[in-house]
Amino acid sequence: MNAHFSFGPATGVGSLPGGDAREAARAATGSFEDFPFLAELPDRGPGADMIGRTAGMLVELFARVEPSGWRIGDRPGRDTKRARSWLGEDLDALEEFTQGHEGQVKVQAVGPWTLAAALELKNGQSVLSDHGARRDLAGSLAEGLRLHLDEVRRRLPGAQVVLQLDEPSLTAVLRGQVKTASGYHTHRAVDRQVVEATLRDVVGAHGDGPVVVHSCAPDVPFALLRRAGAAAVSFDFSLLTERDDDAIGEAVEGGTRLFAGVVPGVDAPLSDPAGSVMGVRTLWRRLGLAPGLLTEAVTLTPSCGLAGASPAYARQALAHCVRAARSLADNPE
Repeated sequence: MNAHFSFGPATGVGSLPGGDAREAARAATGSFEDFPFLAELPDRGPGADMIGRTAGMLVELFARVEPSGWRIGDRPGRDTKRARSWLGEDLDALEEFTQGHEGQVKVQAVGPWTLAAALELKNGQSVLSDHGARRDLAGSLAEGLRLHLDEVRRRLPGAQVVLQLDEPSLTAVLRGQVKTASGYHTHRAVDRQVVEATLRDVVGAHGDGPVVVHSCAPDVPFALLRRAGAAAVSFDFSLLTERDDDAIGEAVEGGTRLFAGVVPGVDAPLSDPAGSVMGVRTLWRRLGLAPGLLTEAVTLTPSCGLAGASPAYARQALAHCVRAARSLADNPE
């Protein structure tokens, strides 16, 4: 069902600290020659945050910042314009640093369920609470992503574009754990088949291109994401439990790539590269998978975005992912 894609050995998740687009593009492309990514810089403020950035990509839906968060409005205001302008700046910088790049390049956007959980309707209720509004939002997002991906391909004509959908709220949506506006109640759990079908539609915006779904929350629904068409699942490796073993084993055997977040996303002492991938090797042995499959099946990343890290640590963390991937390739046992 999922086309089998091979991915680079290491990449970033998306966000970096600071506000300088060229500096960020230099770090994101210089660290990962095989698999650079479009950096996101939420420190710049509303519109550079992940929700605002993706809201700026929507077609015929506009959002603005209210004290309570992002709210759907009637027309594009300054918040939408700012989000689009920053995205354009980031694409300019990426284009500058990837001249002639022929490999993969990754761009990120928020997936339909995390977006529905974060955006408010005009009446202040969450989009998540309204079936019709959720459907309209997913349609607008899919159309916006198609246009965004066309633009990236136009700027980087030799590259294979990988789309990452960020879905940190997905598990909470499935379990009915997303709080209402008052904070006193939670929204009803959304039916798994509805969640899967909506994700499949948005994944389909990339046509035949590979889509990674990222969540750094616990209990990532691996099987559901695979059924929805994700070619890869990106997650915080430290949050895995043995409960996830079966789903991961099935994913690997089904050809799904694992983007394993093994390097801390905030400043922390870094072990040697072999130490960073020890858990991955242990998991492999526990699942009885062939060591030779490791480099085919695993791409290494930080555990989540690096916006909360110091600039020096962020650069170290990216370089560390590359060294850890090399350690895994050199010694898969």
